[in-house]
Amino acid sequence: MEALLKKKDDWTESVNLSELRSCNSGESKDSSSSSSSSSGSSSGNLVEKVKVNSKARGPGSASASPPPLLGWPIRRAITSAATTPTVSKKSDVSNGNGDEDKTSNEDDKFRKLGSKINEIDMMKERFAKLLLGEDMSGSGKGVCAALAISNAITNLCATIFGQLWRLEPIPEEKKSMWKREMEWLVCVGDHIVELIPSWQNLPDGSKLEVMTCRPRSDIFINLPALRKLDNMLLDILDSFTNTEFWYVDQGIIAPDADGSASFRKTLQRQEEKWWLPVPRVPTCGLSDSARKQLSHTRECTNQILKAAMAINSISLSEMEVPDSYLDTLPKNGRACLGDLIYRYITSDQFSAECLLDFLDLSSEHIALEIANRIEASIYVWRRRSQSKPPVNPNRSTAKSSWEMVKDLMVDGDKREFLAERAESLLLCLKQRFPGLTQTALDTSKIQCNKMT
Repeated sequence: MEALLKKKDDWTESVNLSELRSCNSGESKDSSSSSSSSSGSSSGNLVEKVKVNSKARGPGSASASPPPLLGWPIRRAITSAATTPTVSKKSDVSNGNGDEDKTSNEDDKFRKLGSKINEIDMMKERFAKLLLGEDMSGSGKGVCAALAISNAITNLCATIFGQLWRLEPIPEEKKSMWKREMEWLVCVGDHIVELIPSWQNLPDGSKLEVMTCRPRSDIFINLPALRKLDNMLLDILDSFTNTEFWYVDQGIIAPDADGSASFRKTLQRQEEKWWLPVPRVPTCGLSDSARKQLSHTRECTNQILKAAMAINSISLSEMEVPDSYLDTLPKNGRACLGDLIYRYITSDQFSAECLLDFLDLSSEHIALEIANRIEASIYVWRRRSQSKPPVNPNRSTAKSSWEMVKDLMVDGDKREFLAERAESLLLCLKQRFPGLTQTALDTSKIQCNKMT
């Protein structure tokens, strides 16, 4: 059997050698037709070179050997296909070194142009929503422009700061979005103007009094102040970069597993809010400088909050009370306050602090309800003290006109006195609950406000 296999291998080698010689002889004929010199010697030299190369390579160099020669036309195609990409790559590299900057610059230009187009489309959408009063159907059932702007600012604030549970800088993307869209929303205030007298100098040296436009006084004063407070808050958040404390998510790391202490024990009221991160400090606590810095930052933030709340309160107090709110008020102060609060507020010995200590103020919801009742009683007493008594011709004339006027003056003074007491009580209540939400009167003013 081995003899048969050996003969088969010898026969295969002889066949392959004859095919190779025939191919080489055909190649020599083709080359002799194209060139008139050395036709026979080229084929012989080629066969000799193939034999020498095959002997020199040996059996172990089959993997590194080039593919067998397949004749001149096929070999020329393979050679050109193998060499052309390398040349093209080299040419691309050599030519691309000069065009890379141009390509990158063009990409940057297209990217900036695309972002500007997106911003313009977004701005158009925002202003269309404001003009339609948040009613995109166009049915005319939208809210007033002032309320639409207020709601847009509230929604933007919830988008940017709604998930801010850590003392850390805001991402640049959100910060730029906040500044850009706030400028869009408050730019409406540039067109709310009032006319003020001013003097204009003429070429002949004379002066002429003219009326010039200026932003309305409250916008002219309050809007720059609010911008300043906003920048201060952003700067405070940007200052929390290299802090000695950090945050961990609840439920991921066990208490004190990483050798650090936590503020978790002082936040018992937030135990049900499992999604809030827990601040942690080193076992030795914060350093003195870090404590002083945090204390100073807290005081600055409290002052910013007080300034913003004061601007808000002043702006709301300058708004007119809507008729829709006055129409819903009861007829007298007792019906507004209830018997208990009315008895204490009309007593000779009245103390706002003692009354608040006596009342049940266990939650902010109850405190807001009491604030609404006190505020309603203030406007009931003020409105009745300023209104004139109806003229009744059938009324008995037993009292003289002077007695009627005297009783009217006494009642007016008493109502004004009770209204002042109610105002002091409301002020003490808001001081106890500084984070109290807007009352029913404030909400009514915002909803029915008209930008004039």
